[in-house]
Amino acid sequence: MVGRGDAADFVFSASRRQAAGWDLKAVIAVNDNNGYPPVEPISAGLKGCCPRCGKGKLFAGFLKVAPRCENCGLDYSFADPADGPAIFVMLGMGFVVVALALWAEVSYNPPLWLHFAIWIPLTFVLCLPPLRLVKGVLITLQYAHRAEEGRIDR
Repeated sequence: MVGRGDAADFVFSASRRQAAGWDLKAVIAVNDNNGYPPVEPISAGLKGCCPRCGKGKLFAGFLKVAPRCENCGLDYSFADPADGPAIFVMLGMGFVVVALALWAEVSYNPPLWLHFAIWIPLTFVLCLPPLRLVKGVLITLQYAHRAEEGRIDR
């Protein structure tokens, strides 16, 4: 339904947006950017930068989110990716490790202790580096899409 004023109206009324002179960058920057230029959320997340200004640090440690941006002062208390980064990384890397372990078993038939000695450390080595990247991307996407906890309207 066109004319509701929601996302569907935005998608289906490209000619009206163009006729009204809307700038897509201004529409993307609808969050509380307070004069900051729009930041591409995925690149900011991969770099570990603030989702609002794109300059401040997102992390205070390897995976610990900083309390706020030291550049623009954005409070990161909204950031709660929960177990999302761990699930995405474990599923992706688990597929790779299991495929390699099955290939090694079928091709070489190594003893069980060798499987443990190879695949457990390899799993840690493959899972730790992408955790920070995925967590940063999920946090910046939460900010860009104004994601928050679900509520029941009564």
